[in-house]
Amino acid sequence: MTFSILLVDDSLPMRSVLKKTFKAAGYSDSEFHEAANGKEALDMVKGKWIDIVITDYNMPVMDGLEFIKELKKDDTFKETPVVIVSTEASQSKIDEFIKKGATGYITKPFTPETIRDTIIDILGERHDEELDDFDKDLDF
Repeated sequence: MTFSILLVDDSLPMRSVLKKTFKAAGYSDSEFHEAANGKEALDMVKGKWIDIVITDYNMPVMDGLEFIKELKKDDTFKETPVVIVSTEASQSKIDEFIKKGATGYITKPFTPETIRDTIIDILGERHDEELDDFDKDLDF
């Protein structure tokens, strides 16, 4: 499946790892946008359609939670899923992220399967068999 994915992390190597992991998880045709912090990400999303945001929590200028708060103020992005990827692994911290608007949470380190499963849980997955059965009755 193809999505428009915004990767927000102050570490360029981590954004590269995330992009490679997404590609390994089957999202190689997706459109990737990158930002180094929440403020940069907010500036970037203006005029763009974003299907899902993957953001770090600890970043300079604007952290992940502040970014989510500001992003969700815009009606265009109110329903956009945001997944936090962080080393913060305590259940209380994860609960705080979800309470403040995160749709999901992935703990670093992660695998391509973790990314894939999280994206499927949030955005769903196309089932070719169901679509093929549906298509055969259409007459174009």
